Amino acid sequence: MLPSRDIHCADDARQMARRRLPWMVFDYIDGAAGEGHGEALNRAAMRDLRLKPRVLCNVTHRDLSMPVFDHPAKVPFGITPMGMCNLSTPGADLMLARIAARDRVPLGVSTVASTALEKMLEAAEGHAWFQLYFSGDGSGTMQLVERARAAGYETLVVTLDVPEVGRRPRELRHGFKMPFRIGPRQFVDFALHPRWSLTSLVKGRPQMANFTDGGFDRAASRAAADWSYLQRLRAAWPGKLVIKGVLDVDDALRLRKEGVDAIQVSSHGGRQLDGAPPPILMLAKMRAALGPDYPLFYDSGLRSGEDIVKAYAMGANFAFLGRPLLYAMAGRGERGLNQLWQVMTEEISLTLAQLGKTDMTGLGDCVSR
Repeated sequence: MLPSRDIHCADDARQMARRRLPWMVFDYIDGAAGEGHGEALNRAAMRDLRLKPRVLCNVTHRDLSMPVFDHPAKVPFGITPMGMCNLSTPGADLMLARIAARDRVPLGVSTVASTALEKMLEAAEGHAWFQLYFSGDGSGTMQLVERARAAGYETLVVTLDVPEVGRRPRELRHGFKMPFRIGPRQFVDFALHPRWSLTSLVKGRPQMANFTDGGFDRAASRAAADWSYLQRLRAAWPGKLVIKGVLDVDDALRLRKEGVDAIQVSSHGGRQLDGAPPPILMLAKMRAALGPDYPLFYDSGLRSGEDIVKAYAMGANFAFLGRPLLYAMAGRGERGLNQLWQVMTEEISLTLAQLGKTDMTGLGDCVSR
């Protein structure tokens, strides 16, 4: 039987991506730290959360819109920062920007995006947040902050769970580097995936577009970042400041004290520390410690609309999708992205109906913990 060309769930998109991408690229997108136990544990924790269906509730009209920093997003999920999206398919960055503009949701623009940060903000019609990595002694980082402010970004997302890049064996086995280093193994890999290889050749090799002079080393240590760096950053950035990659309650409490506007609870998709706790469970602990009003965002392990509802039930104010969107674009380009986006949206709406809810508020009583 021929495989379906339609995407009905995130795993459909993943299987398409696995068939079409070179092994090196697929394992870069799909891989996790160590043996993948941390990623699997979070997915298991997500699956084991039980939702409570209710009956005889009039749920005819359901509203999926959610405010994020007082901005009305049309759906309750945005796009988490992801580096080198154009590896999935040429133009992927701009596909994400267009869907962010259409549904007025935040698009995380990575430091190592395939498209310049100025162009991404324009394509997203202002619905973009710039994601920042600390690097070196921090001087280049502060230059990027100034560049983002000059471009018109109003929200800065600082990813702090990468003091060193996690060891990801699947990348290492294929010799993944940016920019690509083509040896015999990579040549064979690309030759066996001609559709991706020829398209990428015609459109141009993906690169880290914010560093056309080669001024960023993806594997460089970021270990020098400390609380004094955060204080300098807070003083320099007039807009909203989000810290991404937090899994510790004490860290969360101090970040709030230091004037951070929101925390994004995340394990970097399981790509940093194999032994990290499941972020979906840490989300609930942070909500309990920080109280009901402090903004908490969530990414990591979201694969369905039900998962997104569970994140809200565990305390999130907004959720962000990552690699499933890359799978969809790798599989079917912009059509695949739109298909999966619609699947997620419909699943959220159907889940709310089952729970007797008409919007994304007050979901804390819908989950058995």
